[in-house]
Amino acid sequence: MKAPRSIETARLILRRPEHGDASEIFERYASDPVVTRYLSWPAHRSVDDTRAFLEFSDAEWELWPAGPYLVCGRFDGAVLGGTGLAFETSHRASTGYVLAADKWDRGYATEALRAIVGIASGVGVHRLYALCHPEHRASSRVLEKQAFQLEGTLPRCMEFPNLAVGVPADVLCYASILVP
Repeated sequence: MKAPRSIETARLILRRPEHGDASEIFERYASDPVVTRYLSWPAHRSVDDTRAFLEFSDAEWELWPAGPYLVCGRFDGAVLGGTGLAFETSHRASTGYVLAADKWDRGYATEALRAIVGIASGVGVHRLYALCHPEHRASSRVLEKQAFQLEGTLPRCMEFPNLAVGVPADVLCYASILVP
């Protein structure tokens, strides 16, 4: 079963990215060193990096029930950030979220994560998890608000290329067990 290409919440539209979104994604959040600081992918240095992400997104959507989503304002359609599902198996996926800095502290990440949990449950995901840098308290709070449980710290598990290239760092692993 495929996930919907778009879904609406009270204030947001989560939708599948399109190639015409490249410039807006690049400008709004993907190239911002402050926004991308704690992310597992490097800040985009050019719109070509963003286009490569969009190719990756298309491939994920072809292979799996869902993939990346853009987080957009429901009333103006403006790109606020991104989220989505990264499948490992048909029943296990990870998620994450990123918002443009001017949209922080407004509850958008919590609202987007709530929608992603619903999408994941709807396509048969049983285990949904997220990895989080230990110093990124805002992200941890979002996960905790959506009843993700902290399972523990994974030592030297992941590189955060916008902090230190080639240096694996500890990560917090949060998970939610879904009932399809």
